[in-house]
Amino acid sequence: MTESTPLLSSEGVKGKTFYSNFPSTLRGKKILLATESWGPVNGVSRTTRSLVEYLLDNGMELILVAPNFKGQSSKQTWERRLPGCALPYNPDLTVVYPFHLDDLFSQCFQPDIIYLASPASLGFQMLLQIRQLRSSPPVLLNFQTDLSAYAEIMLPAPLDTFGVWLLALVQGFLFRARAVHTIFYPCSAIREYLEHARVPVSRLVQLGRGVDTLLFSPTQRDESYRRHIAPHGEIILICVCRIAPEKGFEFLAQVVKQLAADKLPIKLLLVGGNRNMAIENKVQRLFDSVRDHVIFTGVLTGSALSRAYASADLFLHCSITETFGLVVLEAMASGIPVIARDQGGPSDIIRHGQTGYLVPPGDVECFVYWVKEISFDPIQRAQLAMAARQYADNTTWEKINCQAAWQMAEALSYADQESQGSPQVI
Repeated sequence: MTESTPLLSSEGVKGKTFYSNFPSTLRGKKILLATESWGPVNGVSRTTRSLVEYLLDNGMELILVAPNFKGQSSKQTWERRLPGCALPYNPDLTVVYPFHLDDLFSQCFQPDIIYLASPASLGFQMLLQIRQLRSSPPVLLNFQTDLSAYAEIMLPAPLDTFGVWLLALVQGFLFRARAVHTIFYPCSAIREYLEHARVPVSRLVQLGRGVDTLLFSPTQRDESYRRHIAPHGEIILICVCRIAPEKGFEFLAQVVKQLAADKLPIKLLLVGGNRNMAIENKVQRLFDSVRDHVIFTGVLTGSALSRAYASADLFLHCSITETFGLVVLEAMASGIPVIARDQGGPSDIIRHGQTGYLVPPGDVECFVYWVKEISFDPIQRAQLAMAARQYADNTTWEKINCQAAWQMAEALSYADQESQGSPQVI
């Protein structure tokens, strides 16, 4: 098929360094990478962007397919956007309208590999159509969003139970397609979920997340910024996430109210936003009684975000829907201990008593206890901070992306061997 799309040069990006351990068999290969989120500031988008840059820098030809979203910036020549309907509670996420895979291929190219980042409305449609093909390129998918946890929290009973059951049924069916070679999962809790959904265990590969330890670093601590936030020397707590109902803000508000009632001198930085102002205002109202203790910064990125992390004393993570919790890793790289609810991805990242503390998901009193303990013990806080940074130093995007690339190479090799044997039947 004739390529109709200008591609970024397979020689890579000028000024970038190739990683010597990148599998040579992938250079020059064509990959179609579909992601549910591309552009908004969230963990899926940042993780996918890191992988895209890595693959392009190392000589792969790539087309990225993503939904349109309101307010998107100008797209690259290697991007393809599909129309859809934005979700009211989170306008950064779009449910893609029905499309034909053949039409997509004709606008881009016939790929050697298909990679699905956090498959939902876009990825599910692709998997459903891939199952109908007589022959398909190998498919790798990265399970980055726990849709069943969202359904459980956001749907009223008994629809919540039905939603969890239906998602497990659909995901189990689609992920068992023969073309699917690898299913990346981020933490042990997600592996258990996938096994329950009857996904072939042999396809499961754990893939963590990386962190930019130059951007997120204790060196970004800013004493003048601290004095501005906490002019009376208060303990600075920080929470970074999208302002949305499923992120545990009701729990966090209870924690802050209890800390304020106990007269702990605190300032809480809440970093994040939501383009649906009704949702953001609803979350902010949870903190009305303690507004003197809370600062809503809005969305921060780059150096402003790294400064906010490093200038805090403790990171509070109250979401229980995280499949990994990239913000936890960024906080640790910034040299601040983490207190988190013991569910999902953070349970695999945090070393209890060494880099932070894990708390039973519904135990507000225990959460408050550890905030107070660490706040009153600067020596322990420094020890936790040092260990957190050391942990993050061993977690780089290069290692994570290289692991993903080698899985792609293995999938390609397996597909070549199958093509030389019996024909593939779906």
